[in-house]
Amino acid sequence: MTANIKKRPLYALMNGIYYPEMFSPKCFREALEYKPQPDVFIDTYPKCGTTWMQNVVLYIFRTGKELEDPSEFLRASPFIDMLGMEDVNNMPRPGAFKTHLPYSHLSYSPEAKYIFVAGNPKDCCISFFHHARSQAGIGYWDGEFHDFFELLMAGELEYNDYFDHLLGWYPHRNDSNVFYTRYEDMKTDIKHIVLKLSKFLGKEYINAIEKDNNVLNNIIQYNSFDSMKKKLSEAHDIQKRTRFSCPMFKGHKYCIEFTASLNPPDELPELQFVRKGIAGDWKNHFSPEQNERLNKKMLKNETYRSFAVVPS
Repeated sequence: MTANIKKRPLYALMNGIYYPEMFSPKCFREALEYKPQPDVFIDTYPKCGTTWMQNVVLYIFRTGKELEDPSEFLRASPFIDMLGMEDVNNMPRPGAFKTHLPYSHLSYSPEAKYIFVAGNPKDCCISFFHHARSQAGIGYWDGEFHDFFELLMAGELEYNDYFDHLLGWYPHRNDSNVFYTRYEDMKTDIKHIVLKLSKFLGKEYINAIEKDNNVLNNIIQYNSFDSMKKKLSEAHDIQKRTRFSCPMFKGHKYCIEFTASLNPPDELPELQFVRKGIAGDWKNHFSPEQNERLNKKMLKNETYRSFAVVPS
C-alpha cells in the first residue's frame, strides 16, 4: 500500500476489490454472485456520470413521463453493490441496476444489457474527493486532496484502479449488448445519446420517441442539470428524513448503523450526487505537478490514448 498517507477512506476488501466498509458485506457478496436475468446494468467507475445516466435511462423507460415521487428514482435504479437480494428482486421493471464493479468481477450474461460510461479521470478524481469528504460513512470528512490524489494514482480507492476498470470494459465496447459512451459525449450532445440509447434498450422506446416528439423533449428536459439537481436532492432528502424510522432498503440500514458508529461531526459538506455538472473542474484543484503526473500515467497506455479524453 502507498506509504506516507495520513488519512484513508474506510474500505473493506472482498475478492480483491476495495469497497466502502459501510456497505453490508453480505449485500456486496450477493452483488458479486448475482446471476443476471434480462437485466440492464449501468456500470461506471465512481463519479463518472453514473447518476446522470441513471436518470437518462429512467426517463427513457418512462417515455418522458415525470416522476410523481422523487424517491422512486432510488427504487427504479438501485445500487446493487449495497443492496440485499430481496430489494434487488423487488426492483420495479423496467429498471436498471447501478454498479461500480469492474468487468472482471461482474457476473456476465448475454441476456443482460450493459451501459458503460467513461469519464475524464481528472474530473472524476475531484468529484470523487468531494463525495468522500461529504459521505460520512466513508470516514474521510477531514481527508486532504493530496492524499486522495495519491490513492487514485496507486489504484487504492474503492473499486481499485481507474484505468484497470476502464480498460476492462474497452474490448467489449462493440458487443451487441454493451452501450459505451463518455460523460464528455453526454455533455456535448445529450440528444444524440438519448436516441442511440433508446434504440439500444428496445424498439418500444425508440418507437415512442419517433411517434411523439414530446417524449424526446421531456427526456432531455428532465435531464437538464437544474432539473436533476432539484429532483435528486428531493429524493435524497426523503431518504435522509426517513432513514432511522423506515430505511428504504435493507442495505441502507447497515450503512446507517455503520455511519452512526463513527460519530461523525454534526456539520459536514452537503452530500451531492449531482454537484457541478461541468467538465474541467480539475483545473481549480490540481497542482501543475499533479497534472503532469496524471498525464504521464494516461499517456503510458496506448489503448487509453486511442479512445479516452486526454486533457491538457
